[in-house]
Amino acid sequence: MAIFAVNKRLDPNPRLWVTLFSFALPITLWCLVSYVPFLWHPQVEISDPGSVSYFRENMLVDKEVYQKELNNTIENKTEPPTGIPANPVYLPAPHEVITAFYTAFVTEPQRRSEEWLHESLWSSIQVIFWGFVLSSVIGIPLGILAGTYDFFSRLFEPFIEFFRYLPAPAFGALAVAILGIYQAPKIAIIFIGTFFQQVLVVANTTRKLDPALLEAAQTLGAGNRSMLFRVVVPGIMPDLYRDIRILLGWAWTYLIVAELIGTSSGITWFITQQARYKNFDNVFAAIIMIGIMGITIDLLLAWFGRRLFPWQKNS
Repeated sequence: MAIFAVNKRLDPNPRLWVTLFSFALPITLWCLVSYVPFLWHPQVEISDPGSVSYFRENMLVDKEVYQKELNNTIENKTEPPTGIPANPVYLPAPHEVITAFYTAFVTEPQRRSEEWLHESLWSSIQVIFWGFVLSSVIGIPLGILAGTYDFFSRLFEPFIEFFRYLPAPAFGALAVAILGIYQAPKIAIIFIGTFFQQVLVVANTTRKLDPALLEAAQTLGAGNRSMLFRVVVPGIMPDLYRDIRILLGWAWTYLIVAELIGTSSGITWFITQQARYKNFDNVFAAIIMIGIMGITIDLLLAWFGRRLFPWQKNS
């Protein structure tokens, strides 16, 4: 079939439908397990406790427990309980999560010391921004140098190869001891989680530059400085831009861990608090919000990339 042609882009309409299907499939599965009783409803939501003393209205019990108590009431000829199939409390239905998208923004925190959702989101965005900017300001130049000159490659990469296997969260206590308990250690974790990977990725991208460009520049008498700033850097810009988009996604994956360090703040604190209160609809809504923010930023970067590098089909 044409849609499975090797290394060939789909036509615009099939591409659109396949993209929509990638989101529709998990949402459909979620709806099925939420709304179709015979698929996956391991519990029963009590609507009338009957004569069962410990049953309460809207209480969730396992099917086996419900069936046992129902049989007991039938045998004893007492009032039987009634209920409907239900999922566990930690799996809210899609409509409950959609409602939580709105209510989470307008519902006042239960404690004065807690933040509103929009304040938590803004705090998280600041941590991501500063951690990734600092990582890029240092990591990108080092990566370009390592990919261009073997001297810098041997100087930087052996240690960075070693350090990148060390988990960033392991430095949490050290970051708090050095930088305090507020935003700085969180930014440091984002930095550690992305910096070492960034140097290696950028170095590898730099090495992939077409050797013919370097040979042509050398033939024309370009020196080291001109080769670096007028050939290497402009030549890798489209691929470097794509690398930054991918590495920014890695920064988001470190956010949850980073925000558990020091004072509790950001979207992670909101998720933790809502889970403590068993408001799992808010938990799912907050998690999905992180995904929405991430993909929105990535789409914006992709849009800018197509205008910065119009000759690149896949920018």
